Parts: sequence; structure tokens; C-alpha cells
Amino acid sequence: MKKNTPTGERPKYIKYMWRAFGGLWAFVFLFFFFLSIGWIGDMPRFEDIENPHSLQATEVISDDGEVLGYIGFENRSNVTYDQLSPNLVNALIATEDVRFYNHSGIDARSLFRVLFKTVLGRHGSSGGGSTITQQLAKNLYNMREVNVRRGTVFSKLSEWVVAVKLEHNYSKQEIITMYFNTVDFGSNSFGVKTAAKTFFDKTPTELDVDEAAVLVGLLKAPTTYSPVLHPDNAKERRDVVLGQMNRYGYLSDDSLVIYKEKPIDMSRYTPQTHNDGLAPYLREYLRAYMKDWCKHHRKPNGDYYDVHKDGLKIYTTIDSRMQRYAEQAVREHFSKEIQPAFERELKARKGNPFCDISADQQEKFLTQAMKNSDRYRNLKADGMSQKEIREAFNEKVRMRVFTWKGTKDTIMSPWDSLIYCKKFLNAGLMSVEPGTGYVRAYVGGINYRFFKYDNVQSHRQVGSTFKPFVYTMALQDLGMYPCTEVPNSEVCFEVWGQPDWCPKNSSHEREGEMVTLKWALAHSINWVSAYLMKQGSPEQVVDIARKMGVKSPIDAVPAIAVGTPEITVAEMAAAMATFANKGEYVEPIFITRIEDNKGMVLERFTPKRSEALSEATAYMMLELMKGVVQSGTGVRLNYKYHLDQYSTAIAGKTGTTQNNSDCWFVGITPKLATAVWTGGELRSIHFRNMTYGQGAAMALPIFGLYMEKIYRDPKIKFYRGDFERPNIPIEMDCSNFQQEIQGEPHDYEWDF
Repeated sequence: MKKNTPTGERPKYIKYMWRAFGGLWAFVFLFFFFLSIGWIGDMPRFEDIENPHSLQATEVISDDGEVLGYIGFENRSNVTYDQLSPNLVNALIATEDVRFYNHSGIDARSLFRVLFKTVLGRHGSSGGGSTITQQLAKNLYNMREVNVRRGTVFSKLSEWVVAVKLEHNYSKQEIITMYFNTVDFGSNSFGVKTAAKTFFDKTPTELDVDEAAVLVGLLKAPTTYSPVLHPDNAKERRDVVLGQMNRYGYLSDDSLVIYKEKPIDMSRYTPQTHNDGLAPYLREYLRAYMKDWCKHHRKPNGDYYDVHKDGLKIYTTIDSRMQRYAEQAVREHFSKEIQPAFERELKARKGNPFCDISADQQEKFLTQAMKNSDRYRNLKADGMSQKEIREAFNEKVRMRVFTWKGTKDTIMSPWDSLIYCKKFLNAGLMSVEPGTGYVRAYVGGINYRFFKYDNVQSHRQVGSTFKPFVYTMALQDLGMYPCTEVPNSEVCFEVWGQPDWCPKNSSHEREGEMVTLKWALAHSINWVSAYLMKQGSPEQVVDIARKMGVKSPIDAVPAIAVGTPEITVAEMAAAMATFANKGEYVEPIFITRIEDNKGMVLERFTPKRSEALSEATAYMMLELMKGVVQSGTGVRLNYKYHLDQYSTAIAGKTGTTQNNSDCWFVGITPKLATAVWTGGELRSIHFRNMTYGQGAAMALPIFGLYMEKIYRDPKIKFYRGDFERPNIPIEMDCSNFQQEIQGEPHDYEWDF
């Protein structure tokens, strides 16, 4: 007989079902609640959600607004939403998350598609279920790595929680922006700003539809779909993205056909590494400076800033146009003239780049170069003995080496590669704006990837470019004038315990005659420099050099009259700028301000100033040095580079040291002072002849090419007026000097 239940009562199994159902929801609720607060597994804190952080490289920015490069572990710099091209946003949504604006972090329809088609139906082509917000969660908080021990399912649930939190805290535009700032596009490009610059040399706002499709296509697999490594794959993937844009109404049928027919243009591909880009030597100099700066500056949370991670912005004094012209001038002169000439000479020397040193000394120099190499340090870290390392350096391996026509793949022993690198002559250049101290161009060498030694900061013997300090002493301390006549006769100095030291002239022109200071400096007469030194003292000259910013050690000895001191390019450029700045020394600065990643100014920089010379002395020295360019060792600037067509207000001085080891030129205009050094890595590496082994042939042409490019650029509008003359009753145009320069000018000199 069937048992009846009391009226209004439900069967017990229904109660159990409801209890189970309620318990399940309670379990789900509690599970996600505990998961969200971090009781189950590792989850980002509330503060992390409120202030998401990704590794951002420090941007190095020129004075005219161009990004010179980055300092950081990940080459990343953030953008705002209004800096994104609509093409980027449309391509991303059409390809990755077409219902992005309609969900709150989790797309239920995509999840059901994955469940029924991918999981149950085993259709691998049905796509994934991750929304853009979920992908952002992975990128920001590395959810997969954090929860790898708990499996894929747990990781996915964690992503859901973080995605919902992100949707709660941020607008859709902010999520899109954060996504583009965090993704990896390959080619060392993290974030869309760097990627746009790397692949197309554009900003994100400038990207066309097909370019945006290429970048969005890269997100699936940056290596597989790289337009550089796998152009066919990249085009196929780009066309898929374009098809998605067409499917969801972001691209018309006609436009789809047009864009699919376009090839991917990689002609402007510029990898953004610390070895590439403008001013790499300066960026390395700033990296070292900023590492120290960060040790003394804290973030609002109390942590010290990190130049590699915190997305700082360094606004430099560099003019990107001048910097580019300076690098081009070095490359043009060395690749077309200097290095080919040196290689011709090396053939006669059986390939030996060293001069006048023994085989033992050569071995010593090369051994030291070996110990400075990364290869040596790695082998030593592996526990190899000195003998084993030396043997390894003699084994031929495949490597890439520098040539002026681009990098070259070759097979060579590491030891031979050390000798190979020594065969390249190098250069250093720095330009300073006299009135502000702003460093406008900085070239530390011929190629940062292969020659990382910074020749702007290195100490090199200056030769006759030191003579302006001697002549300044004569004008300011001895009461002489540009037209003062002095004897061009041999001068000797007594040296304790040594034979008398008597410097020699580079030519016998007008020896034994009275000559003006202007003629003597123009022709770099050593006897006159020695005469002036004897009228004054080495201590007076050193004191003037110190006031003009030279901090390098200088022995107060008579030999400094012909250029024995070792001074940096940076110091020489700043000192020469003092003449153009009416005698006021302005310490060079490289940075105008530093900002955090939100644009807040952390520090501003202003140069230190001090009175070094009288205004009259500074102007007279400029007149003396103008004579070098008009009729002396610097005449090549006019007859070869025709700078007199642009301005007659160019002062300068060449310098060449013993054995042609160091070749210099310093050039001064009213708005720019530039120092150029050229030579070998070691003083024993140099030309044996004066045809190329002198400042007028090795260093001066770089200045000539550089200034010619600056004058010709209408956007720079470089000042072409003369130096401002103070109100002084001094005759600068010596009548005797006018007669003296009627002879054939020459541009050769040496100092010992």
C-alpha cells in the first residue's frame, strides 16, 4: 500500500537536493571569497590591484622630445589611452575579445564555447576563453607562475578573481591601456610604445590599420609571427587579424582587400637594445649616474627608486639632430677615409697595429684585453685555469665582428679577434652650448656594441690644443695682446738632473723673426709657446686651466706648453666654451630634469657657474683662434668643408701628439663649442706618417662634416652671427699679421 505524505510536506530527497544545491553555492561563494583574500594560494594584494606595477625601463629623452633609448631589464615605456591608435584598439578587440565591452571580466559565452567545442568536441581551432582582462591579469601578476603548483584549473580560477577585481577598479579604456603596456611583442619590445618604435619607427598613434594588425598578430606568438624572422607567418597572421576586423565591422570589404595586398614593410625596423639607437655611450654614462642617484632618492612608499624597473624619464640636454649629425660625421670620415688609409698602412706593416713596442709589450696588452672580455670571465667562472683559458682563446669559433660595412659573420680565434679590434681607430666628440652648459652631442666611440670604452670620459694627451691655456695666461697675466710681437726663437728649460729640454717646431717658417701671437697660434709654433711659458710660469697656466673646468691631474712643468697633459674630451669642450661665454665657466650638464612614471618632477638640474677669465681676455683668445681657421692649421675647414660660406665666426685649434698617437681639434662658434679626439685604443696604435696622423687630417674633418650638416639643416636654424665684442680699445687686425698670412697657408703640426 502506497504511503501518503502529509499535506504541505515535501519529500525528504527534495530537501536534500536543495541543501546540496545551497551548500554547493555556499562552497563556491566561500571558495572564491577565500581565494580573493589570499587564504587559498597566492593572490595580489588590494594595494597591488589599486596600483598595478609592471617593469618599466627608464626613458632617455632628448631636449627636442625624441626618445634616445631605454635603460632597463625590459624595454618598456607606458602610454595613455589617447596615445593609442583606434586601429590598435579595434584590432585587439576583434581578435582577442569581441564582447569586451559587454562583460565584467569573464565572458560566459566564450567559456561555454571552450567547454563544448574545445574540451568535449576536441576542436582545437575553436579558440580560447580568456578575455582581455584575464590576459591582463596574467601579464600583471604572473598568475600562472604563482599558482603553477596548484594546476591549470586553479590558475584559471585565480585569473577570474583578479579579472573581476580589475573590472571593478578600472574603466574599459584603462584596462585596454594597461594591456597594451604590459604585453611582449618580441624583439626586446615590451609594451606597444616600444613595439611601434621598433617595428615601424612610429608612435602608437601613427600606426596604420595593417601595422596595427601586425602588432596585434604578434601577441599570439612573438617569435613564430615575427615579421623579421618569419615574414610569411607574420603576413598570414596579419591577414587573420584583418579578417576579424572585417568580420566584426571595424574594416570594410574594400579596405580588407587593399590591406591584405600590402606587403609588411620592415625597412624602418630598429631594434631597441642598449647597443642601438642614438647616443648609446651617453645612455651608459647616464645609467651609471642614475644608479647612484637612485641610492639617494626614495619613492613615496619608502623604497629606493630603481633605474631599471620604475619607468623614470630622464630629460637630457642632447639635441637629437645634432647628435645624429655628430654620429654621421664620425662614421662618414672614418669609414671613407681614415680606416681605409690605416688598413693600407697596416698591409705594409704585415697587419701589426702596434708601433714601437716589443713583442712582450704587445702580449701584455692583448692579455689584459683578454682578461677584460666577457668570454674570459665566463671561462674563469667555469673553473678553467689560466692555461686552459689561453688555449681556449686560440681555438677558432664562429663569431660576429665589426666592419664599417656592418657586422660580419666569420670564424676566428678569440685571440685573433683581440688583435682584429685593435686595428680600428676610434674617436670621441662632445659639444657644449656655452651659455647654458647644455651638452648637445656626445659620441663616445665608433660603435658601442663592439667598442664600449667611452672616449669622451677617457684621458688623452692633448697636444697643441692645450696652447690656448698658455696664450690665455699671456693675455691675462702678462698683459699681452693678439698683435704683440714675440721672438720665434728656440727656448730651452733647465731640468734637474737632465739635459736641457728644448722643444722643436713643426716647420722652420719664420724662425729667428719677431711674430705676432695671432700668427704664432695659427701656425702652432712651439718655440713661441715655450717663450710665453718662460715669461710666466707653469703654475699660472695650470691655475687658468683649473678655472676653466679642467679637473684632470696636470703637472706644473714647462712641457705643458706643448701639450703633455692628459685631459678628457668633456673637459676640453667645456673649457673652450668658456671663451665663447665671455669668460664665464659653465659646468656641463647632461640632464635638465628627472620625472617618475606619472610625470611628477623628482629633480631639476641647473649648471654651476664661475668667473674664469675677463671678458676682454676671452674675446681676444677667440680672435687668436679664429686665425687658426682663417690661415693656420685649421684652414681645411674653409677650403675643403667651406664653413666660411655659413659663418666667419669659427675659432679652433688642432693638436697632434708625439708619434701621431693623439689627434685633436677643438672648434668654437658663438653657440657651440666642440672637442674631437681621434686615435687608437692604445698610444702605440697610430699612423706612422703625417698625411693622416695629425689633428688637421684625423679630427678636424669630423668637426667640418658635423658643422656643415648643422648649418644646412633649416629646422635647427643655427646661429651664424659673430662673437659679441666687448667695449675694449684693442686692435685685433694686426697690419703685420695681414702681411704675414699672404704666404701659402699650411695645416700641419706636431708637438715634440
